[in-house]
Amino acid sequence: MSIGHFTVWDYVVFGAMLLVSAVIGVYYAFAGGGQQTSKDFLMGGRSMSALPVALSLTASFMSAVTVLGTPAEIYRFGAIFCIFAITYFLVVLISAEVFLPVFYRLGITSTYEYLELRFNKYLRLCGTILFIIQTILYTGIVIYAPALALNQVTGFDLWGAVIATGIVCTFYCTLGGLKAVVWTDVFQVGIMIAGFSSVIIRAVVVQEGIGRILNDSYHGGRLNFWDFNPNPLQRHTFWTILIGGTFTWTGIYGVNQSQVQRYIACKTRFQAKLSLYINLLGLWAILVCAMFCGLAMYSIYQDCDPWTAKRVSAPDQLMPYLVLDILQDFPGVPGLFVASAYSGTLSTVSSSINALAAVTVEDLIKPYFRSLSEKKLSWISKGMSLFYGGVCIAMAAVASLLGGLLQAALSIFGMVGGPLLGLFSLGILSSFANPIGAFVGLTGGFTVSLWVGIGAQIYPPLPERTMSLNLTTIGCDIGSPGTGGNWTATTEMPTLTALVHLQGTERPVLADYWYSLSYLYFSTLGTLVTIALGMIVSLLTGGIKQNIDRKFLLTKEDLLSNFSFSKPKTNEKVEVLNWKPFTMADEGTDNPVFNHIEMNVTENKEKVNGAHV
Repeated sequence: MSIGHFTVWDYVVFGAMLLVSAVIGVYYAFAGGGQQTSKDFLMGGRSMSALPVALSLTASFMSAVTVLGTPAEIYRFGAIFCIFAITYFLVVLISAEVFLPVFYRLGITSTYEYLELRFNKYLRLCGTILFIIQTILYTGIVIYAPALALNQVTGFDLWGAVIATGIVCTFYCTLGGLKAVVWTDVFQVGIMIAGFSSVIIRAVVVQEGIGRILNDSYHGGRLNFWDFNPNPLQRHTFWTILIGGTFTWTGIYGVNQSQVQRYIACKTRFQAKLSLYINLLGLWAILVCAMFCGLAMYSIYQDCDPWTAKRVSAPDQLMPYLVLDILQDFPGVPGLFVASAYSGTLSTVSSSINALAAVTVEDLIKPYFRSLSEKKLSWISKGMSLFYGGVCIAMAAVASLLGGLLQAALSIFGMVGGPLLGLFSLGILSSFANPIGAFVGLTGGFTVSLWVGIGAQIYPPLPERTMSLNLTTIGCDIGSPGTGGNWTATTEMPTLTALVHLQGTERPVLADYWYSLSYLYFSTLGTLVTIALGMIVSLLTGGIKQNIDRKFLLTKEDLLSNFSFSKPKTNEKVEVLNWKPFTMADEGTDNPVFNHIEMNVTENKEKVNGAHV
C-alpha cells in the first residue's frame, strides 16, 4: 500500500480557494466607493459587526501553525495541550474587560498611540518597533509552514510556494484593506474547519469508530489531560499552560495590533466585546478539531511512526502524510486539506500586513508629516501593505532555520509580546507608573525574555523536560496503515542549534535550569519583570505625584458598565480627546472616537491637527 498524490481535482479545489480570496479583495477595493481614506483602509470605517470580526480573530492566530503543528504536538506529547481551552477563556475575559474598554474609549487606530497618550512619544516608538520586529518574524513562520506542507504533498517548489503565498496575501490586502482581510478570514476559517473535518471523518471510518481511536489513545498514554507538576522547567503541565499560556495569548489578544485593530473597528463597544466572546467559541472548535486529528493520527500510526521510520523529516510533516495516506481514494479532498493550511496562512499574513501598515502610517508617518491629506495617507497605507508583503516573504527564510513550528511561533510571541504586555499593563492598571519607570521596565523585561529565549534555542531542554511519549516502528514491516513505500522526505528543517554546531560542546550550568524554562513562561517572565521594574522605578522617580487623566486607566465604571442595562448610550457617546493638559500635544494627532453614526456625516470639514474629523 502506498500513499496517494495530488490529482487535478486537488489543484482545482486549492486554486478555487485562492481565487475566492483574491475576488473578495477586489470587491472591497471598489465596494462603497472604495478605500477613500486611511481610516477606511486600515479600520474598515469603524463600522464592522461582531460576527465577521470574531471569525477573523479566530482565523488569524489559529493559522497554518495550528493546522500542521497542533495535531503533531498531540500525537507526540498527548492531549494535555487541550488545557489551552481554559487558557483561551481567561485570555478573552482579560482582553475584553481590561484592555478593550480603554482602547475603544480612546478611539485609537494603533494601540501604540496609547503609549504616547499615557507616557511619551519615545515609548510609543519603542512599542511600534518591537511590534514590527515580532510580527515580521512570526509571519515568516506562518508563510513557511503551509509552503512546507504543499511541498510534501505535491512536490511543488518550496520557495515558489512561499512567494505565491505572499503575493496572494499582499494582493487582496493592498486592494481591499481591513474589510477584505476580515471577510477573507471568514471564508478561510470555514475552509480550515472543512479541512480538519474531512480528516477526522475519514479517520473514524478507517478505524471503524471513534471508540477505537479513544481506546488506542488511552492505552498509548495520549489522554494525559492532567499533570499538576509545578516544576517550571517541564515543557507542558497544567500550570505552564494555564499561567504561561495566559500571559502569552493575552499579549496577542489584549495588546497586539493585529487583533486589537479588528475589534476596535467594531461600530459599538458592545459589538467589540461580543466579537471576542464569539471568537472564544471558534478557538475551542478549532482546538477540538486539532485534538481529534492528533489522536486519530496516533491510533492509525501507533505501530508504525512515520517520523521515526524516516518517512517524514520533521513532525510538522505528519499531517500532510496522514492526509495523503487515508484520503488518497477521494480526489479533491487532499487539496481541501492543503487549502485549509493555506487558508490559515492567508488569514494570518494578511492581518499582519494590515497591522504593520497601520502602525507604520499612524506611528511613523502621520506624527511627522501632518500636512498629508487623507487621500494621500490612503495611498501610503496601500504602499506600506505592498512593502510589508515583500518583507514578510523575505523573512520566511528565517523560519526555515527553526525546528518545531508551533514552539518557535509561541516563543517569538513570548520573547517580544511579554514585555509589551507588561508595558500596557503598567499604563492601564497603575496610576503612578511614569515614563521613566515604563522605559526601564520595558528594557529590563525585554532583556530577560530575550536572554532566556535565545539561550533555549541554542541549548534545547533535555528530553526528560519535554516528556515526549513513546513511538514505535515495530509494525512497519507488516503492512500497517501508512507504511507506503513511495514516500520521500525532501525537506529538512535544521534547528538553530544545528546551525551553530553546538551539539558537541559541554552544556553550561544555565542550560539545564535557566534555559530549560518552559517556552510558555517566556512571556510571563517578560511581563512580570517589566511590571515589577516599572513600578519600583516609578515610585523612586516621583511617579506617585503625577496627575493622570482617568480615561487612560481602567476604571470601576468600565467593569460595572457590563451590568448596567439602563444606560445604553455608553456605546454611542462621541468624544474627542482633549490634548491640552499634555505638553506633547504637538507631537501627535487627535484621536476622535468614531462610530457608525459619525461615519455618515460628510458635511463636517473641520480639521484637527491636519486630520479630518
